[in-house]
Amino acid sequence: MEWHRKNFDALSTRDLYLLLSARSEVFVAEQRCIYLDPDGKDMQAHHLYALDGGQLAAYLRLLPPGVSYREASIGRVLTGMAHRGQGLGQELLTRGLACAGALWPGAALRIGAQLYLRKFYASFGFVEAGEPFDEDGIPHIEMLLSRPTPPSPPPCE
Repeated sequence: MEWHRKNFDALSTRDLYLLLSARSEVFVAEQRCIYLDPDGKDMQAHHLYALDGGQLAAYLRLLPPGVSYREASIGRVLTGMAHRGQGLGQELLTRGLACAGALWPGAALRIGAQLYLRKFYASFGFVEAGEPFDEDGIPHIEMLLSRPTPPSPPPCE
């Protein structure tokens, strides 16, 4: 498994294709959310992803404060179908929090979590910050991590 963190301009066209394809596969095809995925925020984001044999295994994007929320945020979190059930989502979020802590030290993180994943995010210290809401036909809830403390390993690459 190869981990990468790149800003938009550093992404190769191949890696950009892989991440956009995976996001469409998971969010549009699998979850049936009909929306325009390239939302203009990718160019301001840091993209954290794992490649396994040249295929995208896991992905999330990190957005600086002021883009989606007043706080920094993590979104578009996914694990490829072939890599689910192996703890990769936990490793992805651990690495994502380490990256957020390195990029924006002391900044809070706000996410729009799918409601069924709130316990997963709570296990990392996120707390519910509002009432559930519908987004693209899927129940969500905003969650806040007041001050992420990045673990020593793994590093933000």
